[in-house]
Amino acid sequence: MNFKTILVHLDHTDRCRARVALATRIAKAQGGHLVGLLPNGLLDGTIPANALPTGMTDFIAESAHYLRQRADGISEGFRAVVNAADAHSHEVREVEGTTIDELIAHGRSSDLIVLGQEDSATDSDVPARGLVPQVMLHAGRPVLVVPYAGDFGDLGKNVLLAWDGSRAAALAMREALPLLAGARRVTLASFRGTGADAGEALLIPEMLRWLERHGVQPRAEQDVVEIDISDALLSRVSDLGADLIVMGGYGHSRLREMVLGGVTREVLSHMTVPVLIAH
Repeated sequence: MNFKTILVHLDHTDRCRARVALATRIAKAQGGHLVGLLPNGLLDGTIPANALPTGMTDFIAESAHYLRQRADGISEGFRAVVNAADAHSHEVREVEGTTIDELIAHGRSSDLIVLGQEDSATDSDVPARGLVPQVMLHAGRPVLVVPYAGDFGDLGKNVLLAWDGSRAAALAMREALPLLAGARRVTLASFRGTGADAGEALLIPEMLRWLERHGVQPRAEQDVVEIDISDALLSRVSDLGADLIVMGGYGHSRLREMVLGGVTREVLSHMTVPVLIAH
């Protein structure tokens, strides 16, 4: 089982190239087709004040010209990265809808969606607040979130599986199998706060045997911690030198507000390595 279609979000940010490079490496390793999804910003983009010439007489025409140039530049950047990596099966798919809606719609015909971690310190002319949780909750596909800092060339060699016995965690582990197949080290980690009940049945020996049947050789860790579960996970990532976290994503939509579970929210905010998350 491989990721045959990998979709990566293209945008006008400094981290787009790093995100494309990681998605390209995954596509090559998986023998998959890479789709660069490019929302052109027509519906949800903003045009910087200094982007248009002074004294213009046709704002609509100049704005359309700016959006066309921006899209062309992003497309060229995508193709430069992909061609340098000699990845043959790829395309740029330019769309006119809102970024979140298009990622959800096109993500459903993909096996993996690659997004960037939200960075409140970085300005974007196509802002899409809540993009990761919206896509995670509604696309029905696993989402690989790439941190806004760092280089991640060895993705999937040393993997931390966050296991709490839940449906979401089980789904994330199943969706991660194409990446786990090439891992040298896989750690199934279960953390529980002091005073907390056991919650879901963990069935750790059964999960280890399930992974082994898929050719994965995991080791298990269980611990009761006095710190937040998210902090425990991120600390263990550092201790192990892990390059990928696999975890279930928790949350729901309440009217137009995204309500994420505490561990999901904190890991997505403070992640230092890519996170494969499924809901």
